[in-house]
This record gives sequence, structure tokens and C-alpha cells, in this order.
Amino acid sequence: MIPDEVILNRATHVVKENDRVHLAAKALNGGNLEEFGRLMYASHQSLRTLYEVSGKELDAVVDFCTGYEHVIGARMTGAGFGGCAITLLKKGYEEDFAKHLTDYYVAQIGYPAAIYISEIGSGPAKI
Repeated sequence: MIPDEVILNRATHVVKENDRVHLAAKALNGGNLEEFGRLMYASHQSLRTLYEVSGKELDAVVDFCTGYEHVIGARMTGAGFGGCAITLLKKGYEEDFAKHLTDYYVAQIGYPAAIYISEIGSGPAKI
């Protein structure tokens, strides 16, 4: 048993995140984006509460995503502490999402976020 609650929480995050990575790979290989999105949200929540590396800016983005019907999943990415969040969004809603996220983010944080829209590629390939 780990007596230090902070260390226990962080170790719990790492073990459960490893499980989520395996489940995410299985979901993607099976074409189950809804399950992948659920795992993204679970990962963010764990990083937020157990590992304590999120922040109000990242949480605002993910919180908005949970209420936007065309988002499949979202989580912080990188090292946290106000860095970047990634969102899996249904195709065709990019501009609407960016506008509504910007409005929400400004209301919550006080200034606009930088939003970059990209598409999923086929991965690395020999040119």
C-alpha cells in the first residue's frame, strides 16, 4: 500500500492510463470512435483529478466539448498546465465548433484560445 495520497493518485492514474491506451487501440482498430472518445474524456478526468496536471484553460475546453453534441471526445495533451487540448469532432462541424468554443472560452477565461483545425491522416508512408 502507498501511504502518500498524492503518490497513490498519480500511480493509479498511470496504471489506469496504460489500460486506457490498450482499450483505445482496440477501439480504433475496431472502428469504435464512440468508445475511443469516452476513453479520451476518461483520460482527461484522470489527468485532472488524479495526476493534477490540468488547468482552468484546458478544463474549459474539455468541459465545453462534453456539451457540444458533435464532439466524440476530448482531452488535454502534452505536459498539461495550460498547454493544448485535442478534440475528436465529427466532420463538417469545424467552423461551428470553433465559433462556439471561442465564445464559451472567452466567457470562462477572458481571452480567446488559439484553435487549429486538422484532419486525421493515413499515418506515415514512404514517399
